Parts: sequence; C-alpha cells; structure tokens
Amino acid sequence: MKILWINHRDPDHPQAGGAEVHIAEVGRRLAEQGHQITLLCERFRGSERVSERFGMEIRRFGGRLLLHLYAPYYVFRNSYRYDIIVDDVAHAMPFFSNRFTKKPVVAIVHHVHQEVLGMELPPIIGMIVKAGERCLRGYRSIISVSETTRLDLIGKLNVEEGRIKVIHLGVDHELYRPGRKSGWPTVIWVGRMKRYKHVDQIIEAFRLVRDSVPDAELILVGDGEEKAELLSMANGIRGITFMGRVSQEEKVRLLQRAWCLVSASEVEGWGMTIIEAAACGTIAIAFDAGALSEAIIDGRTGIIVKHRDAGSLAGALIKCLTDQDMRSTLSNEARARSMEFDWNRASSETLALLSELKNGRHGQTQSTWATLHFDS
Repeated sequence: MKILWINHRDPDHPQAGGAEVHIAEVGRRLAEQGHQITLLCERFRGSERVSERFGMEIRRFGGRLLLHLYAPYYVFRNSYRYDIIVDDVAHAMPFFSNRFTKKPVVAIVHHVHQEVLGMELPPIIGMIVKAGERCLRGYRSIISVSETTRLDLIGKLNVEEGRIKVIHLGVDHELYRPGRKSGWPTVIWVGRMKRYKHVDQIIEAFRLVRDSVPDAELILVGDGEEKAELLSMANGIRGITFMGRVSQEEKVRLLQRAWCLVSASEVEGWGMTIIEAAACGTIAIAFDAGALSEAIIDGRTGIIVKHRDAGSLAGALIKCLTDQDMRSTLSNEARARSMEFDWNRASSETLALLSELKNGRHGQTQSTWATLHFDS
C-alpha cells in the first residue's frame, strides 16, 4: 500500500511531541511490512527538503502556515500516486485532503482543541481555527486516540459516531521500564510549556508541598513560550529544576527516578507521558480534565484531583511522597496497566482500517476545489 501521511512535524523536528512519536512507531512498523509511506510536513532549521527516516520518505515544505496552503495543492496534484491519505490533525486545523482527492482519506485526531484555542491564540485567529476544526465532521473516517477524544468529536464537533474508530497509542516497553528511584522525593512534569498545560498550577502546588516535604524536588522537562513567565514564578521556591528539552534516554532516566509524575492540563487527548511513566513504575497525579482521567484509573494507577485546584493537587502530591505503601501499590498497578498499550497492536489496528478504506468498505470521499469551506 502507498500511503501519504500529512502532519505538521516529523519525528526529528525540534518541537516533535506525541503525534510524531505515533508517526515514527506506526510508520516504521508499516514500512517494515513493505508499505510505502511518504510523510509531508514542515521544514525546520537545518532540515533537508527530502530525506528518509524510519523507512519513510519525508518531504518538507515551508512552515506551519505554508504547509497548510501547500498540502491541499500537493494532494490535488499527486494523490494519484497513493492508495490512501492520512491527515494527522495534531494542531486543530485539518489539512482538508478529503476535499481535494477521490482517494480515501482518514483523519487522525489527538484531541479536540475548541476550548483551549481562545487561551493560546489571538481572538480572530482563534475563531478561524475553531471553525476549521469543526470541519472535521466532513471526514468520512476518523481515528481517535482515546475514548475521551471520540466523545469530544461527537459532542463538540457533531461528528457521526459511526465514522470514528478508537485506536489507543502504545508505549515502547523495551525503552520505558522500571529503574532506580531517586533517594529523595522527586516529582516530574514533562511537556510543552503552553498556557493550557497550567504549569503555573503545578508550581503553586509544589510551593505548598515544600512546607510539608522540605526535601522534595520538582523537575520540569520541556520548553515553550510560557517558560520565561514560569521561571519568574518559580524564583524563590527551592527545589525546582528547569531541564529544558532532553534526549529520549535522559527523559526515560528521569521518569524512572521520579516518585510521581504530575499533569495539570486543561485538556489532553490521551496522556502519553502518563502511560510512559507508568511503564517505568512511576504513578501519575493529574487534574480531572480531558483524557487524563481515562489514562489514570483513580485510586488504582494514580490519583485524580479537582480541576484547577492547586490545593488539592498539593495534598495528593504530599500523600504520594509520604506514603510509601500507597505509592508502591499504585506503582505496581500502573506498570501492569501500561502493558495494555502496545505499538504493535496500534499499528495492526491502523493497518486494518487503512486496508478497509483502500478496498472501499468505508465509502469514498468527496473531491472538488469548490467545496472547501469553513462550517459555522
């Protein structure tokens, strides 16, 4: 099968995240089975226009905006080369390939962004991107990475339930596995420092934690536009370390050493770092928001607390850091549950759906230059 996969970034992009891990893991496995994959994505400093990675051909063009303009043109001119097209919608705005080809198209949706767009974008741009995201209802087939995202697609974007298939992301159990824990109470956060991630709430909670656990340490792994403000907020609070971006090997080591992982996101389509931490035997504490309460089984594999309540978050962290028996029990349960998530299974389920679409069992997509519009 010849597959065109469109995403903002490739796995080597400096800002690559969970969507790019998914592309690398699934794409590599499909390529190993003899399928030909072309990944169309944006360029970054020092990148080549065309290269090969994980058995995939990678074609790069422009930045985020230019890619959105170029991708439909590329699909219109070149879709005859491919059997199927994958629109990987990791950042709200679809690529609209379904409007520019008669070939089958599937969208992969990591989470629905409607509420957070107003927090991250200027008002007018936010309105445009919200309208663009609502166009996901025009795709005949959608892969959702979680049950939470599936329900959001139905409830917030009016996508027909029968068009959605949930395929959970996996975890590399050879890489993410238990290691030696730190000798002192250690909390870790991993992600992009964006406003909707509410790292400020974590810093506020940790300030309260230090009153009860004075030797506690908070390690913040990642970068982003909120970093300067967070550095200022953390000034004067002992025990906080900003690591910035780290290698995959260092990330694994830090997850292994941590006593618990914390997340305070406004919305998450899944919770990849939660499952990666669980595979390392590290439990997670998170707000009751998005798919975080799907990735964590409250009281069994981690702890869920009230959304935007730094006091409750601090209380859960203190409990975790001071109750070794509870931490050990939850750690064992978290590790066991992480085994349910496997990249081989995710790849097999993805391939099965792509094959069905290629063979026409999910219907054909519509194609016309004139039908491109934003639903209101």
